Amino acid sequence: MVFSSLVFLSVFLPLFLAVYYLLPARRRNLWLLVASLVFYSWGEPIYIILMVFSSLWDYLIGLGLARFPDDLLRRKTLLLLSIMGNVLVLGFFKYADFIIINLNLLPGVQIPLLNLPLPIGISFYTFQTMSYTIDVYRRNVPAQRDFISFAAYVTMFPQLIAGPIVRYIEVAKELEDRRGTLAQFASGAETFTLGLCYKVLIANNVGILWERMKAVPSNELTLLSAWLGILAFSLQIYFDFSGYSLMAIGLGRILGFEYPQNFNYPYISQSISEFWRRWHMTLGNWFREYVYIPLGGNRKGTWNTLRNLAIVWILTGIWHGASWNFLLWGCYYGVIIILERVAIGGVLLKVPRFLRHLYTLMIVAVGWVIFETADPGWGVGYLRALLGGTGFGLQDFYFRYEALSFGFVLFLGVILATDLPEKVLQWLSEHVPTASGWLRLVLMSGGLILSLAYIVDSGYNPFLYLRF
Repeated sequence: MVFSSLVFLSVFLPLFLAVYYLLPARRRNLWLLVASLVFYSWGEPIYIILMVFSSLWDYLIGLGLARFPDDLLRRKTLLLLSIMGNVLVLGFFKYADFIIINLNLLPGVQIPLLNLPLPIGISFYTFQTMSYTIDVYRRNVPAQRDFISFAAYVTMFPQLIAGPIVRYIEVAKELEDRRGTLAQFASGAETFTLGLCYKVLIANNVGILWERMKAVPSNELTLLSAWLGILAFSLQIYFDFSGYSLMAIGLGRILGFEYPQNFNYPYISQSISEFWRRWHMTLGNWFREYVYIPLGGNRKGTWNTLRNLAIVWILTGIWHGASWNFLLWGCYYGVIIILERVAIGGVLLKVPRFLRHLYTLMIVAVGWVIFETADPGWGVGYLRALLGGTGFGLQDFYFRYEALSFGFVLFLGVILATDLPEKVLQWLSEHVPTASGWLRLVLMSGGLILSLAYIVDSGYNPFLYLRF
């Protein structure tokens, strides 16, 4: 699907954009819907039925909510039907086999696995359609009466398979009337190119290093090899996901939409709470708006607040995948965030800034090991290696070779994961605007050429968030 997506973008995107801008404004949503369905069918044609059903289901429920503005019982029933329908569809395709596997652990139980492939993007578009019906129920947004416009929102190809999670309320006005400008197009093209560079030039390359480190038995890693590996994965998952998010935001801007920001330099955070305000921001916002606040948020006392945080983090872990390690990962962060709220948050404010930063990075590194731990034995072994408990010493030739081979891309990734480059460009734009403009043009042009060359030449192009 990744290669197919890149083929689609490189071959059909120019044609799509040409037709899109030639069409009158009232026809663009239809063209966007058609192109999005073609894009999705390139990878999984059978699941177009599921996506159309999900769109039609919530579209009709939205009309029902509009029809009964004063009938509270019917409105609650319709909202419940929307939530249940979306949760059941997501649960069946994403978690059915996981449930069966665990039921089969019981004596005498032998249920055959369904072996259903996970529909691409289902975790994203089910959350988006639920946001629509909930906001219509809350009267935050009027029901969309044009099915074409609503289906275009649900299936919108720029952010369909990897987010960001775009709530209907955030693009409702743009679905009805959007006026793209040349400046907006240029900004979108620059953002898209930056995301492509993040994904192809950094994420893919540090991902090769991580694959090599994972191939070494975890109980044979030296201390520095283990830390080199988890540094590579930390950069890979950040530049992979933020890269796709930037590509989506850029394409959306080219089409006249302003999608929400999804990452805000999370690795510069001074606490875990801050880290999760900066990482996958649209998912955090979704859980806050539709789970945490409806449960009472922090308005009903300390114990209820802690309960609400625990529920949100359990759901966050489960959302990421049908595996025990994701549930454990969600619980891990839930416990730490609760501890920061009730115990250590005040202490953190009193320690030096670099220690707060170090604390955050250490917690996140351990979290990524849990996140990647499909095999508990491997995960425990890797955590021991991070603590130097394997008995293989500080470093070896293998570490020195890999560190030297990937040193430049690791250094580049670390720098780009901070806001330093943005501050430099901002300073240049304020003090030397001409030089800043030319520098941006050179960097984006060079990055685009290198990225396209890498795509053509490389066979390694993983898509980490495809499984979610």
